[in-house]
Amino acid sequence: MALATGGKRHAHKVRGADLYETPPEAVRALLEHVALPRCIWEPACGPGAIVRVLRASGFTVFASDLNDWACPDSLARVDFLMERRAPVHIQAIVTNPPYMVANAFIYNALELVPRVYMLLPLQYMEGGEKDWRRDSLIDGGHLARVLPFRERLPMMHRHGWVGKHASSSRCYAWFVWDRAHRGPAVIERISLKKGSERPALNEKAA
Repeated sequence: MALATGGKRHAHKVRGADLYETPPEAVRALLEHVALPRCIWEPACGPGAIVRVLRASGFTVFASDLNDWACPDSLARVDFLMERRAPVHIQAIVTNPPYMVANAFIYNALELVPRVYMLLPLQYMEGGEKDWRRDSLIDGGHLARVLPFRERLPMMHRHGWVGKHASSSRCYAWFVWDRAHRGPAVIERISLKKGSERPALNEKAA
């Protein structure tokens, strides 16, 4: 599978790997509460934690990453921040972005696709004068939904971690941006428990 988007392919020496694998239950919780488009791009796929859940649920997923983590049917050495067009038929981006460049990831994603779903610490809601780019993403009108988890996620350890596993000390949420959205974001708590009650507001545009 080839990615022909007009972007450059090269290693990013400054950013590094910054890989923390996403718990599959976090992705399943997202699917319990939103109606994702059928064709999705995962641009920081790592070994494929998000990709596996989405593909098993019937979605078509284009997977890419800056590094080669041996994710099945993926393209390595793709620097997402250099991409200027999404692959054909892609309608949304779903990823757990490298946190050190999260703002840049979100900005570029919104340039490429109409809907963006990012797993981020809930503290991403914080901003201030020193982080005007984050403030513009939160308050700019395109943030449609924030879906914080009722429970703590399992700890997201750096790739290759072999120590003890525990629950995370951080609160996480799915942040949903929609270029068609205008106005404040809706906040809806979601659960890691399969079959939990859906929110009263059914997602259509987001």
